[in-house]
Amino acid sequence: MPTKNPRINIVVDRPLYTAIHDMAEDSGISMAMVVRDLIKEALKLKEDAALATFADKRIKSFNWKKALSHNEVWS
Repeated sequence: MPTKNPRINIVVDRPLYTAIHDMAEDSGISMAMVVRDLIKEALKLKEDAALATFADKRIKSFNWKKALSHNEVWS
């Protein structure tokens, strides 16, 4: 049965394979699903780090004297 989703083939070393295998057994899901979930989590963490860096740059350049108050924005 063909799948609609694209596939990725990867090669991992034995300790990583064993860790993924054990996680899959403990969770009762396939190794592919474990890897998919780990990749999703890694991408979320990477996005969070990028947004934090962006926020740090913005806060350093923020000028409180030019900032609008809540009432000025929503009036």
